[in-house]
Amino acid sequence: MSDNPTENNTPEEKPAETPAPAAEAPAPAADAPAAEAPKTDAPAAADEAKPQDGGRDNNRGGRGGNRRGGGRPQRQAPPKPMTEDGKELTEKVVFINRCATATKGGRRFSFSALMVSGDKEGRVGVGFGKAKEVAECIRKGSDDAKRSLVRMKIVNGTIPHEVQAEHGGGVVLLKPASPGTGIIAGGGVRAVCEAVGITDVLGKSLGSNNHANVVKATMKALSELRTREEVLASRGKKVKESL
Repeated sequence: MSDNPTENNTPEEKPAETPAPAAEAPAPAADAPAAEAPKTDAPAAADEAKPQDGGRDNNRGGRGGNRRGGGRPQRQAPPKPMTEDGKELTEKVVFINRCATATKGGRRFSFSALMVSGDKEGRVGVGFGKAKEVAECIRKGSDDAKRSLVRMKIVNGTIPHEVQAEHGGGVVLLKPASPGTGIIAGGGVRAVCEAVGITDVLGKSLGSNNHANVVKATMKALSELRTREEVLASRGKKVKESL
């Protein structure tokens, strides 16, 4: 018996042949371009309906939208007060006072405003208003001042002569000043002089510091002013004769 296994007389068993797999269809390449859709000149309806600029409607005032076409309406400035002649009025708040009333439910507050209005051309008025709110009392005081405009005598931006007047405890002294001096006064005296149109004057409050009395004393002092022509006319003279 030989050691070589190949010399065995038994026939060799061949492995069963497996059927070959069917040829697989080649997968489409990833880089292959997709089939292009037919191009049309008319834009799609969906693109027309889609808002532009960040997905917001152009008529809205949001971020990315057309701010000019919409959004919150801009606040318009309140109309400026005018006189019956169509001249613009200057309004100044001299003093705002708060008053408290004690009731069962607590303290209730109310406000009062002292206002001065003038056209800076010789007319000025003083008004006083009361209300539960500050804005309302200012409006009432302004309306009261517009109804009480008085013509004052001003010569070249200053007063014609020195004058002193008092109202209650308030005493006011006014002196004419050369051009360029300005309004040397404060508080209610300055407010009245600016509203009436005086640009150069020397003022001094000699009495009480009550705002209402100081303002009314200033109004009284301005109302007592007389021009050169009026003084000469009261004496029976003319301007040419005095010169």
